[in-house]
Amino acid sequence: MASPEIHAKCGASNAYRYLACTASPTFEAQFPASTSIYAEEGTLAHSICELFVKTHSDADAMAEELRSLQQHKLYQPEMLTCAKIYCDWIMEKALGYTNPPAIMTEQQVDFSDVVPEGFGTCDCVMIGDDALNIFDYKHGKGVRVDAVGNPQMRLYALGALAKYRPLYGDTIKKVRMTIIQPRISADPSEDEMSVDDLLAWGDRIHPIAVEAFNGPGTFVPGEHCKFCRGKAKCRARANVNTALEDFASCVPMGRVPADEPKDNASRMAMGLQKALTDSEIGQLLTRGQFLVSWYDDLKAYAQQTILDGGEIPGWKVVAGRSVRAFHDTDAAFQTLIKAGYDEAMLYDRKPVSLSELEKRLGKKKFAELLADQIDRPMGKPTLVDESDTREPYNSAAADFGGVNANVYANV
Repeated sequence: MASPEIHAKCGASNAYRYLACTASPTFEAQFPASTSIYAEEGTLAHSICELFVKTHSDADAMAEELRSLQQHKLYQPEMLTCAKIYCDWIMEKALGYTNPPAIMTEQQVDFSDVVPEGFGTCDCVMIGDDALNIFDYKHGKGVRVDAVGNPQMRLYALGALAKYRPLYGDTIKKVRMTIIQPRISADPSEDEMSVDDLLAWGDRIHPIAVEAFNGPGTFVPGEHCKFCRGKAKCRARANVNTALEDFASCVPMGRVPADEPKDNASRMAMGLQKALTDSEIGQLLTRGQFLVSWYDDLKAYAQQTILDGGEIPGWKVVAGRSVRAFHDTDAAFQTLIKAGYDEAMLYDRKPVSLSELEKRLGKKKFAELLADQIDRPMGKPTLVDESDTREPYNSAAADFGGVNANVYANV
């Protein structure tokens, strides 16, 4: 069974952070590590995935061990669907080899020649023909994780290469890295590179990793702060976000009347305050999204500090909105039935939602059976960063689909 990984100071899972912010490993070491129900669910899901791969040809052995895993308090039937997708994908890849490849699950790998004391666990390693394959299962459904350019996957690959190259020698010419995240997409994310390119990448990041390991490093706030344990107390992050005050002189304090000129030359000639340019709006949107995230992190830290008995001057924690509930629904309904109320008024019969049905069937089977019975109208306009992979909004298509795409110029 997969066990919770003991994390290295500079491991694979936090590489995206310390390769950008070399100060993060030393800084966050002063804050206690924590776990969550989502992490525990992920560990259980990984165990089921491992079991499916190890016993894919032995149904009896799978059933026996699976019964034990299903007793876990966090077990969900959806985990079986996800594990089957994960296993099927790996077995399908195995069929594409000239000869049956070697398949190893939960492999501890060491990449300390690149990252000091670096180690991690590969969910699955497959070696055959001239390729080394690394498979990683992600149980999360909040954010899609891309395998392309992923430093975690590359470090796993370097560790696996160091472990198996003495046995396979120079027959391994290329490395394939696959992330399987079935709760988000039925299609895995894949990346491939030559062994030479992978080793060259390791050489490039080595000095960065050494700096991160030795500390104190350089603070570089950004999107990678999301899972840093010290994100709420990082002064560098606070400095970046409070630097928005630099824009104070160019941000209008009140609403601009609709009849005022829009170009800055005319406004300045009339003695009016210079309006924000579209370029400045773009910069503020980019910086503002990190400001919102930072403020939410501050609130979360402050609330937990107060709940733990600490004090945040000027703030307190109160009880939020409460939702009423029967302490015994069956007893309450029996009271109503005895009082003469028809049982039919106490229950609603309704179909499960499309999303819930997809979860129960699995994305692939759901698509096979029901794809031609699904309407997918265009969603409402949503402003996102230009790096988003979705196609730009099409107003004409939205109008055709019945979506109101009005854009209000004067807000």
